[in-house]
Amino acid sequence: MNVLIIEDDNIAATILAKSLQTLGMVTQIASDGQKALVAVTEGSFDVIIMDRMMPKMNGIESLKKMRDQGITTPVLILSALGEVDERVEGLEAGGDDYLVKPYALSELIARLNVLYKRNQTIYDTHNEWLTSFGVKLNTINGKVFREGVRVHLQPQERKLLEFFLRHADQVLTRKILLEKVWDFHFETDSNLIDTQISRLRTKLDKPFSKKLIHTIRGKGYVFSKDISLVE
Repeated sequence: MNVLIIEDDNIAATILAKSLQTLGMVTQIASDGQKALVAVTEGSFDVIIMDRMMPKMNGIESLKKMRDQGITTPVLILSALGEVDERVEGLEAGGDDYLVKPYALSELIARLNVLYKRNQTIYDTHNEWLTSFGVKLNTINGKVFREGVRVHLQPQERKLLEFFLRHADQVLTRKILLEKVWDFHFETDSNLIDTQISRLRTKLDKPFSKKLIHTIRGKGYVFSKDISLVE
């Protein structure tokens, strides 16, 4: 389970992170609401633990912005503010659960597991998977797997992969990729495509025995396991 901890108390955040790590979870810490927004945009998390009272941007405001941006990752609000109206405010802002400080670690872990399992069930029910050549992309939560192994991609890398999956075995020119993936309707000398292709290859191709992203000299790129398309 990949968990983002949003907490301005560095000691409390570090203790919680280490406790979760001993259970095999992967953790990342954001110390305020603004850093949290950057983290959820650049990374992929299974569950978010969020404090309410933070500098720069409080938890409620940060949570609302996440939901407005279409980020559906389950959020467990962890706060000393525990009055009924405060808990209701947190849930109405988009929180999935609310736990009041001080808390028992065992209860927090149980709630995290419930949110994680519930989230997996919802996504599986929607069946929003794109699959090709052993690669699976969930278009709802952005999770990517190759041959059953989780591959962690950044948002632009996922967007590029999704376009490849929807056009497998088709040669895609740089112009098409610029227009359809990045919405650039003009030629550019930028190395944007080369950089993103390289990053995607590093994560999706290099750890595995067979390449799927191929360069067709003078034409563009193709996502395929058919080597004859490249030769």
